[in-house]
Amino acid sequence: MKKAKVQTSVRQSTPSLGRWGRSTVSSSPIAIPGGGGGGATGSGNAGTSPEYLGGMSPPHSPNSPPPIPPRPVIRQSSFTKIGYMINTAVNGTKKQFIGSSGGGSGNGDTSWCFSQIKGALDDDVTDADIISCVEFNHDGELLATGDKGGRVVIFQRDPASKSSTPRRGEYNVYSTFQSHEPEFDYLKSLEIEEKINKIRWLKRKNQSHFLLSTNDKTIKLWKVSERDKRVEGYNTREDNGSVRDPSSISALRVPSIKPMDLMVEASPRRIFANAHTYHINSISVNSDQETYLSADDLRLNLWHLEITDQSFNIVDIKPANMEELTEVITAAEFHPTECNVFVYSSSKGTIRLCDMRSSALCDRHAKLFEEPEDVDITNKSFFREIISSISDVKLSNTGRYMISRDYLSIKVWDLHMETKPIETYPVHEYLRTKLCSLYENDCIFDKFECCWNGNDSSIMTGSYNNFFRVFDRNSKKDVTLEASRDIIKPKTVLKPRKVCTGGKRKKDEISVDCLDFNKKILHTAWHPLENIIAVAATNNLFIFQDKF
Repeated sequence: MKKAKVQTSVRQSTPSLGRWGRSTVSSSPIAIPGGGGGGATGSGNAGTSPEYLGGMSPPHSPNSPPPIPPRPVIRQSSFTKIGYMINTAVNGTKKQFIGSSGGGSGNGDTSWCFSQIKGALDDDVTDADIISCVEFNHDGELLATGDKGGRVVIFQRDPASKSSTPRRGEYNVYSTFQSHEPEFDYLKSLEIEEKINKIRWLKRKNQSHFLLSTNDKTIKLWKVSERDKRVEGYNTREDNGSVRDPSSISALRVPSIKPMDLMVEASPRRIFANAHTYHINSISVNSDQETYLSADDLRLNLWHLEITDQSFNIVDIKPANMEELTEVITAAEFHPTECNVFVYSSSKGTIRLCDMRSSALCDRHAKLFEEPEDVDITNKSFFREIISSISDVKLSNTGRYMISRDYLSIKVWDLHMETKPIETYPVHEYLRTKLCSLYENDCIFDKFECCWNGNDSSIMTGSYNNFFRVFDRNSKKDVTLEASRDIIKPKTVLKPRKVCTGGKRKKDEISVDCLDFNKKILHTAWHPLENIIAVAATNNLFIFQDKF
């Protein structure tokens, strides 16, 4: 049965200054085949052209056998090679990191300065404009944001800022498109929000860029490509696309290629739907660049990028009786170099490392990372379980370490040591006395993300009052900075902020009672090769870099 092609007009940013700044591409709307839909009630493939994985067969039709994987999966029943695997990852080739002092030393001594702000500066903020995820691609040339309105905005590094001396971290709007639309599941009487939960870039293999975006139920693979030429002189149709009357064709024409203004096109190549009962909280692309995982509250699924109608359930923690449910999955990620290893965190404050070679269903973990329980009963409180829930977990670029973020702290774990973290950094310890009021206004359930810098020497995470924290692992120094509109002048150096918990407040300090809990930094990203950071503050995207 033929599938109808739906032409969806995608909003493209105009050359004038708009919500995200000045665009560098054509302002014409772009047509996307098969776009728009695709939720829990989606309709399968969005495209069958195998542009992404060269040499691989397209998704199979219902009348043909499923494609044979390009290489066999080797499974082993023991974990004897895990230590060797981690050592190999640590001793492998490290990324070159351009830091403030040439080699990317720690950031305890780095002075950060303002580079750019994206988004409208109005105080009247609509819910759809609130940024819900931020992600650099693998070389840092592109920066993608998703918002609660289901839109994806891609920024491109300004070539002039990259070649200038000193280098500047400036980005211009590259492409804007509607990734997801609001939907309704009539079987469950459930509204499906269009909010973009996660964006993950795939490594570039040709002239186009590919990324995965997901809302609560549906994951889409997007192709972002440039077009600066058009074909004219078709025989069967006019240049505007209308079909020519065959009786009016008196001679054959040779089509010609004409130059045109640069246009960036975004088209959905795959739609992965109907595989999650609960809300998707994580997606992670495997190092083999052929598969990826998606996680919801109780299950992890493994997908092949070329197959949309089936996935493999690799973790299932749903109990037979839901009344016995004690924890949920909060985040999951593949190992950066070993395609058979992944980790996932839980609301109980534990992180499990699994090896897919052991069994098809990874219900038994290879390693369990858990901090020893505090034996001092006086430190136990009603909120202990809530604040110990892990909201994000990220493996380091080398694959040797990982960081986990709970409500009050960020921890660094060595994959060789499961018993306790090797480093613990308090993020906003001064809020421990405010947990009661934070519980009442639901702020205690906020999910803060965390990220590594390019050489794993520093980590960053967000806080309230538009504060964000940067920790240097080498010097053990840390700094609290603010993403504020008061400093939106080029090259303005950010002043460290301090929070006063009691007693006499100094001039540059802010009282803990004066913090604005409606202003929060949940999403941050660090350039993979340079000291450039992107911080999402409500509807604004701040870009900072090390001092000029």
